[in-house]
Amino acid sequence: MEGGYGNRGSSFSQSRRGRGRGRGQRFPSNQSKVSSFAERGTPSSSSANRASASVISNTQEDDAQPSSNFVGTCPYMCPERERIQREKLRDLAIFERLHGNPGKSSPALAVKKFCRTISTKYVQASDMRPITVLEDTLNYLLSLLESKEHLFEVVHDFVFDRTRSIRQDITMQNIVNKKAIYMYEGMVKFHVVSHYKLWCSMSDPNTASLHHLNMEQLTKTLASLFNLYEANQNSNHVHENEAEFHSLYVLLHLGSYSQPMGEPLSLWFQRVSTPVLKSKEMCFARRILRSFRLGNYKDFFCTAAAQASYLQFCIMMPYINEVRVLALSCINFGGYKLHPYPLLDLSKLLFIKVWINNCI
Repeated sequence: MEGGYGNRGSSFSQSRRGRGRGRGQRFPSNQSKVSSFAERGTPSSSSANRASASVISNTQEDDAQPSSNFVGTCPYMCPERERIQREKLRDLAIFERLHGNPGKSSPALAVKKFCRTISTKYVQASDMRPITVLEDTLNYLLSLLESKEHLFEVVHDFVFDRTRSIRQDITMQNIVNKKAIYMYEGMVKFHVVSHYKLWCSMSDPNTASLHHLNMEQLTKTLASLFNLYEANQNSNHVHENEAEFHSLYVLLHLGSYSQPMGEPLSLWFQRVSTPVLKSKEMCFARRILRSFRLGNYKDFFCTAAAQASYLQFCIMMPYINEVRVLALSCINFGGYKLHPYPLLDLSKLLFIKVWINNCI
């Protein structure tokens, strides 16, 4: 599409950045609150500790208890004793079964499950994966999203649970470095793409439930990512993808009563650093939000077609038809009834053919 979504792909892989290691390329959640972004400066141990505490507060339902001295030693995607136990219980996901056997897996297939209540008091170092293993595990999980053998809902359910386990391991080991940032960015991308793909199947009640749960984890993961940005922030320095991920949070407010993290957007803006606030990604998101709330459908579509990235599009898509309905209502009310609006002109105005051909 001219001036539109030329850089946006139709699959998850096209949103990946150029960082690779291990099994594949490495990617450069509704009521949690973002910690203060004020007084950013050179990272220190105290700022890292504050950010780690903030990450914990954003995942309280996981009940993960951090330990600054805890370092995992598990060399596999799933600890051996968990894999053996789940083999005995035949508790293996379809992606973990060796040759389809529900009672047999392998270190190359089994991935550690999420555990809601866990503490370092009862966990051995061999049960926790170090950052390098977590990176390879995340790359493996994200590669499954390209699978054509299984429905997306099936793949999503598996990756959804196992990425929560990755976040839990990161939290328990107090990992707040740049590698953690890249991993959280990859997990946010997973939830953003899932937000769009699950929305496309919302007619199924089960999918609607998955969509709601995915939104919860999206906002929580975003909140933790913002805290990691803060812990690794240098004065007047913006991480490569920081502006785009902040813009995603703004676009989550497109709904009529949306407050994904439980606070007014105006207060959140006060904590965002000036370089991020002035970035083209944030200017785009704020313009889209303003056009949406003012009912300026022409500016909404023109701006979206010219500037939206694939991830931004995934957030916006559930609201595009709402804007189209508004546009049709305005045209019908203000148009001259004896001279019907040409269908071709209408489709161009609403970007219907363009969006269908290039995005969906």
